[in-house]
Amino acid sequence: MSGMPSSSPASPASPASPAQPLTVGFDLDMTLIDSRPGIKAAYEALSAATGTFIDAELAITRLGPPLEQELAHWFPDERIEEVGEAYRALYPEYAIAPTLAMPGAREAVAAVRAAGGRAVVVTAKHEPNAKLHVAHLGIEADAVVGWLWAEAKAEALREYGASVYVGDHTGDVRGARTAGALSVAVATGPCDAEELRAAGADVVLNDLTAFPQWLAGHLEG
Repeated sequence: MSGMPSSSPASPASPASPAQPLTVGFDLDMTLIDSRPGIKAAYEALSAATGTFIDAELAITRLGPPLEQELAHWFPDERIEEVGEAYRALYPEYAIAPTLAMPGAREAVAAVRAAGGRAVVVTAKHEPNAKLHVAHLGIEADAVVGWLWAEAKAEALREYGASVYVGDHTGDVRGARTAGALSVAVATGPCDAEELRAAGADVVLNDLTAFPQWLAGHLEG
């Protein structure tokens, strides 16, 4: 576990004060949830429905970016919109039940709320499906915002006044930096600790089990 200053021109927000209540944003896939089994099942169902080969094992190694980027590996451009809609329709049946909370996920969100703050999920995932995951796993987020990837995540982070954003992908780091929020990265997704630091993460944790202790120190500082 270590932190590293970012070279980004954006300045990380300071710890919450009475004038600025604590709001922490969290990414979803591979940050709060291990969606690999569910997404694999959904891709296999999509492959069967469309008659098109999809290497689901490969696809789940590169979670994070929007669905359309993955579908472009398997379908021509003119079919992406149609196939994306089909995938999202299949998703609730195949992907919700097999998906588990990441170690420390519930505790990380609970730590924010115990500190009097708000926990907001900001994800590239289809928002209705993201909400299904959070509800199914009993992750008590104050809001769930979908359809935002990388720098675009800054829209929601600014809207909710998030001073910290936690994610597992270099795209999450870019989103935090664009919003002027502290980037806390967890090395539980497709990007390792070195990649996350190189992208400008302010703090890199092995996983979310370390987050409550980090948060307590951050707020004391």
